[in-house]
Amino acid sequence: MPKELLLQVTPEIAANETLLKDYLSKQIKVSTVEIQHVTILKRSIDARQKAIKINLKVLIYLKGEVFQEAKIELPIYKDVSKAQEVIVVGAGPAGLFAALQLIELGLRPIVLERGKDVRGRRRDLKAINVDHLVNEDSNYCFGEGGAGTYSDGKLYTRSKKRGDVTRILELLVAFGASEDILVEAHPHIGTNKLPKIIEDIRNKIIEFGGQVLFDTRVTDILVKNNEVEGVATQNGERILANKLILATGHSARDIFELLDKKKIFIEAKPFALGVRAEHSQELIDSIQYSCDYRGEHLPPAPYSIVKQVNGRGMYSFCMCPGGVIAPCATSPGEVVTNGWSPSKRDQVTANSGIVIELKLEDFKPFTKFGALAGMEFQKSIEQKAWHLAGQTQKVPAQRMVDFTQNKVSADIPKTSYVPGTTSVEMGQVFPGFLSQILREGFKEFGKSMRGYLTNEAILHAPESRTSSPVRIPRDPLTLEHLQIKGLYPCGEGAGYAGGIISAAIDGEKCALMIAESLK
Repeated sequence: MPKELLLQVTPEIAANETLLKDYLSKQIKVSTVEIQHVTILKRSIDARQKAIKINLKVLIYLKGEVFQEAKIELPIYKDVSKAQEVIVVGAGPAGLFAALQLIELGLRPIVLERGKDVRGRRRDLKAINVDHLVNEDSNYCFGEGGAGTYSDGKLYTRSKKRGDVTRILELLVAFGASEDILVEAHPHIGTNKLPKIIEDIRNKIIEFGGQVLFDTRVTDILVKNNEVEGVATQNGERILANKLILATGHSARDIFELLDKKKIFIEAKPFALGVRAEHSQELIDSIQYSCDYRGEHLPPAPYSIVKQVNGRGMYSFCMCPGGVIAPCATSPGEVVTNGWSPSKRDQVTANSGIVIELKLEDFKPFTKFGALAGMEFQKSIEQKAWHLAGQTQKVPAQRMVDFTQNKVSADIPKTSYVPGTTSVEMGQVFPGFLSQILREGFKEFGKSMRGYLTNEAILHAPESRTSSPVRIPRDPLTLEHLQIKGLYPCGEGAGYAGGIISAAIDGEKCALMIAESLK
């Protein structure tokens, strides 16, 4: 019977199969020739001490023990072209995994995506980076694959209780992701590899009878007697079905406005907002690994930091080692930042959102907007940033120490943000209470991470799309909207997820509930 072992080894041993076998042979007191195979089940880095260790959970097969390479395969899908139809609005992780689950359950998904297919989106990303032109339907947030496709593909989630994380990871592997995502403590696919995986998921949906329509923005949800009848699209087409999964993401403001206008119950939800801070990756490595040179066996170091400042949580969000900052506006007249990393995380800079938790009372100046108060608060800051940056996609920027001292930076070095920067005192971007918390928070960060508070670090503002500013309430048991029968609010946009994995899990759960309701 194979032996499971937990161990701590040096990065060199963890990276070399021969050295690892030598180490294990001494641990279990057998010759290395007796070790047939070593399967790594889990891997994480322990950088708490100066001598960095790698935590491994391994399965050791000795000679004579049955070992067979496990092959992860897709579920058995059947043709659903003649089956009952379910409309899925949005082709992000919630929508795509809902569609796959519907097919597995014998239902036909009709996926409606306002943006372009995953490859067609690239032209629009170039347009916002180079020409400062924002396509409201195709950008970093909208289009096939959703926001995660071109903003990193981080798969880490704390949402273990929400559903089967391993199932989602294995599905991604079956569609072409590296098996490393099953092993790493903080799995990550990378923006350069995700598009092919997303494309293969779409092709699988179509192959088994589902339908995927691009450039199809939903402009109305058809409701009769508080029950869904279908949707209307921007070209006047009506698509009918009495089951609708609404998985439009956290930036689909027109959908929130539509629901509000139709008096379909929604509510304001707190979210977090702040800046995106960029350091050199070399500096972050030196802080996190306590070394002058990271070496070839350690990955670029991430960081995670949380502080309580003036009664508010201030924390790092969506940290991107070896990554870049991207322009993520979804409408002309606003500036929004986010970050992403390629699969190798090999860029010279590291960036992270540094955000502050907001409270519903912060939205009081916008109470006339009712449930959309948080959204309007968010929008006002993004529009202010656009004006301060010269009404372009340049981003308001400031050196970190200068910001803590209320001092406009005399110059801003070139950063990874391609459209460029404009030197601005960040206090002009944010309400006074937010600016003050950020200033004090960065000083606290500097005490915890020696070297973090430096004028070589550049702040970009705002980081404002951390989560949805609106929640679409649903029954916790059926997942149906509290008011509209057949409407299933889903994923990040509805307020029930916070990343690729949790959104995918929520998509599957909604599909399962629909199948259950049809029995």
